[in-house]
Amino acid sequence: MKEKDFINIIKEITQSRYIGDDCAYLKDLGIVVTQDNLVEDVHFSLDWTTPYKLGYKSAMVNISDILASGGEPKYLTVGLSLPKNIDENFVKEFYKGIKSAGIEVAGGDITGGDKVFISICAIGDTKGRKISSRANAKVGYKVITSGFHGSSSAGLKLLQNGVKDHKFIQTHLMPQSREDFSKYIAQNADFDYAMTDSSDGLFDALLQIAEKSHVKLFINSIPYDKEIEQFENYMDLVLFGGEDYELVACVPKDFEVPNSYTIGEIKSGEGVEIFGKKTEFEGKIFNHWSKQ
Repeated sequence: MKEKDFINIIKEITQSRYIGDDCAYLKDLGIVVTQDNLVEDVHFSLDWTTPYKLGYKSAMVNISDILASGGEPKYLTVGLSLPKNIDENFVKEFYKGIKSAGIEVAGGDITGGDKVFISICAIGDTKGRKISSRANAKVGYKVITSGFHGSSSAGLKLLQNGVKDHKFIQTHLMPQSREDFSKYIAQNADFDYAMTDSSDGLFDALLQIAEKSHVKLFINSIPYDKEIEQFENYMDLVLFGGEDYELVACVPKDFEVPNSYTIGEIKSGEGVEIFGKKTEFEGKIFNHWSKQ
């Protein structure tokens, strides 16, 4: 089974109209809401990170989803399960890291567990903003992104190879939010637009938009740090690596977003074509259950 299969089951059973984007847009309340879980030895290793950095990244994962919706991040609630060997210093440093992300913690829960398990809910304000949907990409739009792709997955590879200090590792452990990119689009758009983040990889972000909008994305340029070319099959890191938390948006061609990269255009059809080729992606997109 894949994540998409489980999501489709949940949508079928719940009949919820809110499932399918980075955030649920609760228009009647004027908010967007998202939730992510991080599990020790699945999403992070305590051998590679510190409690402070883990707290920061845990917050940023959710903040990125709020920004991908076009909302303004406002509040977090934090669920934390901890094994017996964790001391109070871990908790102090973890919450210092969360606080450094700049969003107010409004509550949460702490329980015991076999490993460190983190579940964060983020709430964003929609006032004065146009909220995105993956289903809003239209033929004739351009595809833009907020920054480089592949650096985080390169950082993970370095950690797995015993490297302790590198700019790619910093990108992996301490991702930066793209608030200016999101805010500019959301506050200036008088049109429907699609936007998502690349938390599960650039290709997955593009594919999600293509499938939800029933269009074809033609990609002819991808920004990445040239140092990543030292890795074998480096384009797999750029396309499928994930955890860069860059934003990908589809907007009209005459809409200029500061400090953005235009990477392609949208035409009629289905799927994603990169550098003139239909990309093979089966088995490359991250799947939580691929090793089970």
